[in-house]
Amino acid sequence: MTTAPTVATPTRTPLHRLLYLQVLAAILAGAALGALAPEIAASPWVEALGKGFVKLIKMVIAPIIFCTVVSGIAHIESAAKIGRVGVKALIYFEIVSTVALALGLLVGNLIQPGAGFSGKADAAAAAKFIQPGAQKTGVEFALDIIPDSVVGAFAKGDILEVLLFSVLFGFALMATGERGRALRAVVDDIGQAMFGVIAIVMKAAPIGAFGAMAYTVGKYGTQSLVNLAWLVGSFYLTAILFVVLVLGVVARIVGFDILRFLFYIRDELLIVLGTSSSESALPQLMEKLERLGCSKSVVGLVVPTGYSFNLDGTNIYMTLTSLFIAQALGVELTIGQQATILAVAMLTSKGASGVTGAGFITLGATLSAIDPRLAPGMALVLGVDKFMSECRALTNICGNGVAAIVVAWWEGELDRGKLV
Repeated sequence: MTTAPTVATPTRTPLHRLLYLQVLAAILAGAALGALAPEIAASPWVEALGKGFVKLIKMVIAPIIFCTVVSGIAHIESAAKIGRVGVKALIYFEIVSTVALALGLLVGNLIQPGAGFSGKADAAAAAKFIQPGAQKTGVEFALDIIPDSVVGAFAKGDILEVLLFSVLFGFALMATGERGRALRAVVDDIGQAMFGVIAIVMKAAPIGAFGAMAYTVGKYGTQSLVNLAWLVGSFYLTAILFVVLVLGVVARIVGFDILRFLFYIRDELLIVLGTSSSESALPQLMEKLERLGCSKSVVGLVVPTGYSFNLDGTNIYMTLTSLFIAQALGVELTIGQQATILAVAMLTSKGASGVTGAGFITLGATLSAIDPRLAPGMALVLGVDKFMSECRALTNICGNGVAAIVVAWWEGELDRGKLV
């Protein structure tokens, strides 16, 4: 008598072991601590939990970008393909960024969140954000992409500087042909090791999210959010409309569902929500996009570049908040001036990275360039900028994830069998 073979049933991961549930619980616990014990939550040690986690992630971003970009380029047979992918990415970035800027203006004019505002501006609190040196010309921005030294680029962790050197190194390695095979293998192995480091660091994600959220609520309090809830609500509404409608249409054209994609990157979204920095999820996003069917070369070029050239959340924030400040200060803006906001914001947003607070700094540069009367009004939104920072970062990471899929599809390097 023969016994039937036993079929192994797949083991399900316990709920308490799921990263996104751990991070979500940590965020809720942090918010509760900030509301119930603000003096403890606002302490330097609690703040250090969030800052420390972000620093751990940023520690490996530069080498991961270097290894990913170099490996992607070095394994490509034709140099013309690199330029083709880059041009397609920039075209997509500019189109979607313009839509995001225009959507912010549209919602700002329809809802008018700053009309009848009676708050007081603390100009001294915002003075550090509107220093004359905060605004860069196009020439200065272009020169800043070139690092003073290769070591300096990696030491500072500047994404664009590291990206430039990585592209050049990748081309040089590609040109060596068979002689560079051993070095390519070393770069690939280092890249895998760096993702292993990220896997270890991510175990501390709930602790980082808890500290960042507790400190935010404890320091700024819930009342500051209530005071400007209309602006915050308008911004969140606009960002949701952009992701669901604009990115949703783009996703439908490519052949996937935006909501299923958001669920696929739920771990990264919750990490960004807790840390207010889209950079904190960059390495994991790149790895997941490759597993989703995007080629390594496309992901390696599009995602790091998008962190400086495709900041959809920052774009919405700048146009909507600019209108809020103008309405709150009673400054009438003509259609031409609003068009100027769109054009200026398109340039100033390119200097913003995924680091917390960068959007507020670029807002100062935008307002100063449009109308000096608007710059002091930044103090009106200083109290709630931290609450909008989370939404900026979330929208940015969604936009860059979709961008990589679109460019891979456009380039014919999207494995639809793996696509969600």
